[in-house]
Amino acid sequence: MGVNLQKGQKVSLTKGNPGLTKVVVGLGWDTNRYDTGGDFDLDTAAFLLADSGKVTKTEDFVFYGNLKHPSGCAEHMGDNLTGAGEGDDEQIKFDLSLVPADVTKIAFTVTIYEAEERRQNFGQVDNAFIRIYNEATGEELLRYDLGEDFSIETAVVFGELYRNNGEWKFNAIGSGYQGGLAALCANFGVDVD
Repeated sequence: MGVNLQKGQKVSLTKGNPGLTKVVVGLGWDTNRYDTGGDFDLDTAAFLLADSGKVTKTEDFVFYGNLKHPSGCAEHMGDNLTGAGEGDDEQIKFDLSLVPADVTKIAFTVTIYEAEERRQNFGQVDNAFIRIYNEATGEELLRYDLGEDFSIETAVVFGELYRNNGEWKFNAIGSGYQGGLAALCANFGVDVD
């Protein structure tokens, strides 16, 4: 059984799991269909960040439009257009041994596609979570359930993996942004066309 985290809590991922390199980051959610009448399309992304808190190149932004990081350290498993069903809605596989040395933090985000046009926000999303499990064994190592403390936000940083003294640790963030994916990209230094 993995560790259940609260907002702001930090935990080591690799200290109690020596040799752990291949993990899957699963993110999930449910939506209240009655609020807008339209389908929700939530999108997961990973921003591979340097000490500056910014990406060093566009390829450090792994999402439905860039499924694989050039280093081989990250692979987005594809876009789920509806969020229907149980369990993870989207997943990103990581090989921590291949993460480039200049990447010190990996932020995991979820945004609502066309949120403004569809009049949707995270106040209409329930049961949002992020979890990390061992790819080899399927064992869940940690989980963070975000709770329902969002209203008008259209983008949320669920959590982040970061390097600390040779270990990988996880920080449960749960902070929302207005402005969707564009706001996150601006925050993390990704140029968007």
